[in-house]
Amino acid sequence: MNKTLIDRQLLPSINTAFQYLPIITLTGPRQSGKTTLCRNLFASLPYANLEDASILQEIQTDPKGFLTKYPQGLILDEAQNYPEIFSHLQVIVDEDRYQGNTNHKYIVSGSNNFSLLEKTAQSMAGRTAVMTLLPLSTAEILNYEDDANTNKLILYGGYPAIWKTDIRGREILLSNYYTTYIERDVRKLINVKDLKAFQTFIRLCAGRVGQEFNASSLSIETGVSVPTIQHWMSILIASYVVYLLHPFHSNIGKRLTKTPKLYFYDTGLAAYLLGINTIEHIETHPLRGNLFENMVINDMMKAGSNLGKEERLFFYRDKSQHEVDVIRTTPDKTEAYEIKAGKSFSTSYFTNLNYIKGLLHDKLSKTMVVYDGEQENMQYENGIINFRHLKFY
Repeated sequence: MNKTLIDRQLLPSINTAFQYLPIITLTGPRQSGKTTLCRNLFASLPYANLEDASILQEIQTDPKGFLTKYPQGLILDEAQNYPEIFSHLQVIVDEDRYQGNTNHKYIVSGSNNFSLLEKTAQSMAGRTAVMTLLPLSTAEILNYEDDANTNKLILYGGYPAIWKTDIRGREILLSNYYTTYIERDVRKLINVKDLKAFQTFIRLCAGRVGQEFNASSLSIETGVSVPTIQHWMSILIASYVVYLLHPFHSNIGKRLTKTPKLYFYDTGLAAYLLGINTIEHIETHPLRGNLFENMVINDMMKAGSNLGKEERLFFYRDKSQHEVDVIRTTPDKTEAYEIKAGKSFSTSYFTNLNYIKGLLHDKLSKTMVVYDGEQENMQYENGIINFRHLKFY
């Protein structure tokens, strides 16, 4: 670990977007590195954190006066605390355009998807590029610590601060993240009155990583209503704690599942919630395969988000229990991926991929097994690759 700053793959996309638009809206989980990225990339821009009560009060009192103090632009961090700022930025950038001034640059960042993007859609169409900085990808981590093994990658997850500490520090930092962010900030968003039920809920979610999201089952185990479970889940999604991978639907004459699968944006947090805090424990844990799958799908999402694109990822499962872990679609092709945590290759890994090929025929352009082993074959169909080498672009 001889670096102090971890290189982020999103950086070139931000630079490119600023050539065409005056505002970057940067979302993503807390502690994913948004502030570090912005302040290092644009060190000449002033910085204002709206978590600071005095700054928040100043901008709420006189937003126009506050913004005019910074003629070159500004980094506005944790903007979900005052999403109305977009309306005032709209006036400034529209006036700039009218006068032919292209010198302003604004970066507006935040960690709550709902409040931030709602205002963005209302005020900033055609004025801002919306980008997401997720926790570190495997490629970013290996560029920083090239000898990190698979168990450590799963256990540590992708929050940059975790990779600058040791195993004990990881547990302390994740405990702090859970207590100060999820139990405090997220719980405040959903106005949780029963903390114990909410704690049970989020740990049960970790226990269901890579499995179908069943609100009724969670309702029974937590003792709260199904609508409450669904509301809690929507806030965890908006706060970049978890996400749902939806089933693939195509006109293929099969009865398909309609229930999405649950994943965490960070496997380190999921492991922490499961009580996994050592390399030895992750090695033998019954959910290691699920966490490995979660990590690989996260990397698939990050491949697109780091280029300012949204990946369209699904899974396939029919009523006959045929399942393919990931179906990736683009405007001109469909790809299928099986994810296996083992190091040894088996031809059985292709069973479900061959099945989906039989259904989609020439609509399916590529099939690939992504696993933890060394044997690789990058042929167009029925390829196999180590997860570290998976690339889409």
